[in-house]
Amino acid sequence: MSSQQTSLDVGDVTVTVLAEFGGRIGQITVAGQPLLIDVPPLEDPHPLTWGCYPMAPWAGRIRGGRYVVDGIERHLPINHRDGDGPARAHAIHGLVHDRAWPVHGVTGSSWTASIPLDWEFGGRVSQTITVFDDRVEARLTVESTGARFPAEIGWHPWFRKPDRLEFSPASMYERDEFGLPTGALVEPTSGPWDDCFVNEHPVELHYDRPAASAVRVESECDHWVVFDEPDHATCVEPQSGPPDAFNLTPHVVAPEAPLTRTMTISW
Repeated sequence: MSSQQTSLDVGDVTVTVLAEFGGRIGQITVAGQPLLIDVPPLEDPHPLTWGCYPMAPWAGRIRGGRYVVDGIERHLPINHRDGDGPARAHAIHGLVHDRAWPVHGVTGSSWTASIPLDWEFGGRVSQTITVFDDRVEARLTVESTGARFPAEIGWHPWFRKPDRLEFSPASMYERDEFGLPTGALVEPTSGPWDDCFVNEHPVELHYDRPAASAVRVESECDHWVVFDEPDHATCVEPQSGPPDAFNLTPHVVAPEAPLTRTMTISW
């Protein structure tokens, strides 16, 4: 598998960034310990199930790929099915996680790239990844090139399965029969989860291993999706808004109002 791969090295930390595969972090290695699920050993790996990729200009599913702006129904490409039937076909995780990102700057410890949004509103997404000896910081921005449009952003890290997950959300989104938020908030349930939470605190993954035994995810994002149903991985996804936000109450990006969020993974 060919890729435009950058290796960022600081002390005993190595972070690989794959511009060709959605501008994603392919792996974070701390003292020889990999933190993420590796790229699958395939010529054309599925873009949704490995590494840590940015999601923009929406995060999670948009129901049926349909939403309304200014009274006009808009349509997004369907790229995910939860099962049979049109009610289970959605647009998922934005427009940039499976595209090649043009890289604009690389140093020994940082990587910067941006990519135009391929949809009717235009716009651009930029990301900077910076590596330190105890953390990785990512900064993601979606900005308008003229039009106003709805937007949400976030990241989808696939962490290796922890022994314990520690977080304290304030509430959880109720899900309907198709697994999408109704907009109502309820008391958090016990896992396993594939759910969106309202949360303002770091989330910690704990491991019985000599290096990176506690991995902390922090962000000013107040929506977090936790997907811990797989046996091999747990996803902890900070997002600016919930899944299907375009049909709830999305942020609006305008030339004078970009949308920016940051995420830090530390150990």
